[in-house]
Amino acid sequence: MLRLNIEGMHCGGCAGSVTRAIQTVDPRAQIRIDRAAGTVEADTDIDSPLVLTAIKDAGYSATLF
Repeated sequence: MLRLNIEGMHCGGCAGSVTRAIQTVDPRAQIRIDRAAGTVEADTDIDSPLVLTAIKDAGYSATLF
Protein backbone atom coordinates (compact mmCIF):
# COMPACT_ATOMS: atom_id res chain seq x y z
CA MET A 1 0.00 0.00 0.00
CA LEU A 2 1.19 3.48 -0.85
CA ARG A 3 0.39 6.48 1.34
CA LEU A 4 0.78 9.78 -0.45
CA ASN A 5 0.50 13.48 0.28
CA ILE A 6 -1.01 15.33 -2.67
CA GLU A 7 -0.62 19.09 -3.07
CA GLY A 8 -3.37 20.95 -4.89
CA MET A 9 -6.13 18.34 -4.47
CA HIS A 10 -9.00 20.50 -3.23
CA CYS A 11 -12.21 19.27 -4.83
CA GLY A 12 -13.99 16.20 -6.11
CA GLY A 13 -12.70 16.86 -9.62
CA CYS A 14 -9.14 16.90 -8.34
CA ALA A 15 -9.71 13.66 -6.45
CA GLY A 16 -11.12 12.12 -9.63
CA SER A 17 -8.07 13.23 -11.61
CA VAL A 18 -5.70 11.69 -9.06
CA THR A 19 -7.74 8.48 -9.03
CA ARG A 20 -7.67 8.24 -12.83
CA ALA A 21 -3.92 8.93 -12.85
CA ILE A 22 -3.26 6.05 -10.47
CA GLN A 23 -5.60 3.77 -12.40
CA THR A 24 -3.69 4.46 -15.64
CA VAL A 25 -0.76 2.50 -14.17
CA ASP A 26 -2.89 0.02 -12.17
CA PRO A 27 -6.55 -0.29 -13.19
CA ARG A 28 -7.20 -2.63 -10.24
CA ALA A 29 -5.81 -0.29 -7.56
CA GLN A 30 -8.04 0.26 -4.54
CA ILE A 31 -7.88 3.99 -3.77
CA ARG A 32 -9.00 5.93 -0.70
CA ILE A 33 -8.82 9.71 -0.78
CA ASP A 34 -9.09 12.18 2.08
CA ARG A 35 -9.45 15.57 0.38
CA ALA A 36 -9.44 17.49 3.66
CA ALA A 37 -6.07 16.02 4.63
CA GLY A 38 -4.75 15.96 1.05
CA THR A 39 -3.84 12.30 1.30
CA VAL A 40 -4.31 9.17 -0.78
CA GLU A 41 -3.95 5.53 0.14
CA ALA A 42 -3.53 3.25 -2.87
CA ASP A 43 -3.54 -0.50 -2.51
CA THR A 44 -1.38 -1.41 -5.50
CA ASP A 45 1.57 -3.60 -6.39
CA ILE A 46 2.94 -1.01 -8.84
CA ASP A 47 6.26 0.59 -7.89
CA SER A 48 5.87 3.98 -6.23
CA PRO A 49 7.94 5.92 -8.83
CA LEU A 50 5.46 4.94 -11.55
CA VAL A 51 2.49 6.05 -9.44
CA LEU A 52 4.20 9.32 -8.47
CA THR A 53 5.00 10.05 -12.13
CA ALA A 54 1.41 9.38 -13.20
CA ILE A 55 0.13 11.80 -10.53
CA LYS A 56 2.72 14.41 -11.53
CA ASP A 57 1.71 14.03 -15.19
CA ALA A 58 -1.88 14.75 -14.10
CA GLY A 59 -0.70 18.09 -12.67
CA TYR A 60 -0.32 17.35 -8.96
CA SER A 61 2.65 17.18 -6.64
CA ALA A 62 2.82 13.92 -4.70
CA THR A 63 5.16 12.65 -2.03
CA LEU A 64 5.28 9.44 -0.02
CA PHE A 65 4.76 9.55 3.71
